[in-house]
Amino acid sequence: MAQRTCSYRNGLDRMVIMRCFGSEQYYLERVVFPFELLNFSAPADGEVEIWSHGLGGPELVETYPIRELISEEECIDNSEALDQIESLALSH
Repeated sequence: MAQRTCSYRNGLDRMVIMRCFGSEQYYLERVVFPFELLNFSAPADGEVEIWSHGLGGPELVETYPIRELISEEECIDNSEALDQIESLALSH
């Protein structure tokens, strides 16, 4: 499965654990400090869970599909590639 370049910024004032799951037994777990930006690669069909520590123990804070975390750089690269393909198609 193709890997996508993703970004997650911890906007909370406390440390969180980011867990990413995907196809073919893909798994990534990272500590993300307050206001830190984490860049990572993950399968397009993956999902991210953000966990924190609450009064009763670990608590799930947020979940995201990978498509919501694709980095702007990858989107820009993809749109530039599409523009080039369209230009080539129009010139023929």
